[in-house]
Amino acid sequence: MRRKEYYEEQKLKKLVKVFAITLVLSIIAFLSIFVMYNKKLKAQSESMVSDLSKLNDIVPNEELETTSFSDDLSVSKAQNTINNTVTSNVNNTVKNTNVSNTTAKDTNISNTTVENKVNKEAVTAQVDTDNSVQNDVVVEEKVLKFDAPVSGEIIKDFSMDTLSYSKTLEEWTTHPGIDIKADKTTIVTAAEEGIIESIKNDPRYGLTITISHANGFKTIYSNLLTTEFVKENESVEKGQTIATVGESSSFEISDESHLHFEMYKDGELVNPTIYLK
Repeated sequence: MRRKEYYEEQKLKKLVKVFAITLVLSIIAFLSIFVMYNKKLKAQSESMVSDLSKLNDIVPNEELETTSFSDDLSVSKAQNTINNTVTSNVNNTVKNTNVSNTTAKDTNISNTTVENKVNKEAVTAQVDTDNSVQNDVVVEEKVLKFDAPVSGEIIKDFSMDTLSYSKTLEEWTTHPGIDIKADKTTIVTAAEEGIIESIKNDPRYGLTITISHANGFKTIYSNLLTTEFVKENESVEKGQTIATVGESSSFEISDESHLHFEMYKDGELVNPTIYLK
């Protein structure tokens, strides 16, 4: 009887040992898969951000520096011209006064007149210079009011700081724009007036149109069906038809029919919902 109890006890210990080993191996496998998945996700996110950065058209710093130098040079040149003009007027007026006036009294009156004339001319010239410099340097930005390119519900938000789940890729990833629900063949219009910068077939988001606007803005329309309404370098008005909604985005083929819409400000991705009315 005791022998039977002993064998049962040994059998139970073996089962416990096997269970413990199995549990440890499962935990190790889970942690390994978790680490590998995170590395893959991070690498994909960095790759997507790198690809998107290639779309940016940034104005060279050298151009800005040259413009600033040119403005400073124009102001300096204008000031020197004024100084030379005022000095010349003073010399000529004083010379004429000395020749035409013979008495001390007449000379004093003439000198007073010259001084008043010189002061008036200097003030007038300075005011004109200030206005000229201000008109040359100060450039007012145009007020832009962006409209939604299609009318519909936003089914996927802008998310570059957090991850959103992709049905097509079956993984969590960033989303550089917003997806606006719209049936296939729905008319797509320009969010603001601008110039058609490019028309291309993006390997991720399909047929895509990029419009360049004033004040450093760009709008991007993707997942299109057709772009035959416009051509590159063409000027478009706000609300003008530029394309129709399609299903050309390989990265979002499993999602509902929609327009993928992105915005840039001074070469940086921004959330379109901030600027849309």
